[in-house]
Amino acid sequence: MSDGSQAVVVDTYAEAFRSVFAEVLVSAANLRWLNHAANAATGNASSTILCDCEAGVDRYGGPGTEHLPGYDPELRSPDGRPCAVLQFHVPAFKKNAAELLERSLLVRMSQNVLTCPTARCYGWTDSPEYFRLGRKISFFGDKHEYRDRRFDRDVWIIPIMSGEFVMDRRFPWRKGIMGGNLWFLAENEEAAVEAAERGMQGVDRSFGVIAPFPGGVAASASKAGSQYKFLFASTYEKYCPSLREKLGDASGVPQGVTSITEIVINGPDLETISRSMQAAIAESRMTPGLRFISAGNYNGRLGKNFIYLLPEAERGVAQNA
Repeated sequence: MSDGSQAVVVDTYAEAFRSVFAEVLVSAANLRWLNHAANAATGNASSTILCDCEAGVDRYGGPGTEHLPGYDPELRSPDGRPCAVLQFHVPAFKKNAAELLERSLLVRMSQNVLTCPTARCYGWTDSPEYFRLGRKISFFGDKHEYRDRRFDRDVWIIPIMSGEFVMDRRFPWRKGIMGGNLWFLAENEEAAVEAAERGMQGVDRSFGVIAPFPGGVAASASKAGSQYKFLFASTYEKYCPSLREKLGDASGVPQGVTSITEIVINGPDLETISRSMQAAIAESRMTPGLRFISAGNYNGRLGKNFIYLLPEAERGVAQNA
C-alpha cells in the first residue's frame, strides 16, 4: 500500500452494546485550566473492563478553543468562557448501571473539577432522567453551601479557598451506545498508528461521540473471555501479528500485516457513531502502508447492535463478488 492506493474496507461490522451515559459541560477561565479539568475528569476511563466508566471529550467551544480538534463554533458555555463537553458511559448490562454512572460522576466532578482552579460544571444531556449531583457535592461546603441563580441557571454555590465553585443542581443522563470500533491493519506499527491518527481527525469533527482510549487509539484490542477463570476479557490473540506463526490457520492476521490499531467510539445512538466511523474511514484510507480497515465483533456475544463498515449498497456488491 506504499504507492498511495486505498486500503481495503472489509465487509464486516463493529459489534456495539447499550450504555447509560451523561454529558457534562465544564468551563474554566482559560484553555490551560479547561484542559486540566477535562483531562483529570476523563482520566483512567479507557475501558470498563477495569475502569469505572469510559469517558472522553466530545467537543470544545468558546474563546481560545478555535484551533482545537473538535472545535464547535455553535458551542457556548452558560458563563461565556472556554468550555468542553465531556461524556461518561457505563454499560447498560451492568447491574445498577445508573447508580454506577452517578457514582462515577460524583467522584470525578468532586475530585477533579471542583478541585481545579476556575472550573465550573453544568449538566448537558437533554433527558427527563437526572441525578441530583449538585446537591450531593454541595455537602462539601459543610453547611456554608447555598442555592442561587447564576447565568440563568439553578446552581449550587460551594465556598472554596480560591473563591466559589459553581455547579448545576441536576445532571441529566440517558441511554447510549458503546463499542463502535475500527481496526487499522498495516504493514508496520508506524503505518498502523498513523492510520488511526488520521481516523481520529474524522472522529474529532463528528460531534456527539468520544474515543476514550489515549489519543483516541487503542493498541490492544480485547476479546470477551479468557483462559484464566478470573478474567472476563483478554488479548485478542487471533489478531496479534506476533502470534501468527504460533496459531497457524487459527490466526486472523493477513499476510503482510505486522501491526493493528483500533479506535473505539461511544455516543448517543447508532446513527451518530456510524457517521463518525465513516468520517474516520474517509480520513485514514489513503495512509501509506495501510492494508485493511476492519472492525471487532464477536457474533453477537458482546452486543446486539451491529454497525457496518460498508454502506448497504456496497455490502451487496461485496457479498455477491
